[in-house]
Amino acid sequence: MSTVRRAAAVLAAVSALAVLSACGPAEDGASAGSGGPATGPAKSAKPTKSAAPAKPSGTPGKGATPSPDPDFDVFPCGTNDLTFTASLAEPTTGSYLLKITNKGTKACRALGHPVVTFGDLDGQATERGKAPGIEDAIRLAPGASAYAGLMGGAHDGTGKTVNTIAMTMNTESDLVQTPLKASTPGLYVSPTKNSVTAWVDNAEDALSL
Repeated sequence: MSTVRRAAAVLAAVSALAVLSACGPAEDGASAGSGGPATGPAKSAKPTKSAAPAKPSGTPGKGATPSPDPDFDVFPCGTNDLTFTASLAEPTTGSYLLKITNKGTKACRALGHPVVTFGDLDGQATERGKAPGIEDAIRLAPGASAYAGLMGGAHDGTGKTVNTIAMTMNTESDLVQTPLKASTPGLYVSPTKNSVTAWVDNAEDALSL
């Protein structure tokens, strides 16, 4: 290669290097500028919709229907609900077995002691023993019976003889009742020793209380 061509080649190479050097800072500046955010301010993410509240499974205010109390409409027995008998149990003491039977179509409760009067004598039989409360009183289904023991008392010379008794029920109310009567021929009634038990569900207890 001739000296002239070699010099031209060297000159061309130097010129190219100078051009590259001049372009370098501009590219670096551009590169530096590209280091910032590529776009404008980042958009905030859309809020996530919250789940809708769960609907109640049942209808508000409506719960299971409670079972009705089978005895909620069982009222005290009155004489209109019953039949009545008196049977001689012990002649020496003038003891009679009193029996009532529910003749109606609905149950009723035999409360406390029977209210017994002796013929045309004043007053009523003295209550003997304690009676259960209303909720524990005997429940008489239709056709069922309850019993009480009536004692006229020993012959002490102070009493009188009667041939009938009358009975009404204790209802703890002002219910008007028609007395039920029973025959008690020759029943001696002592004014201080007569007595009647509370209603019970069997005859044996009625005569042993």
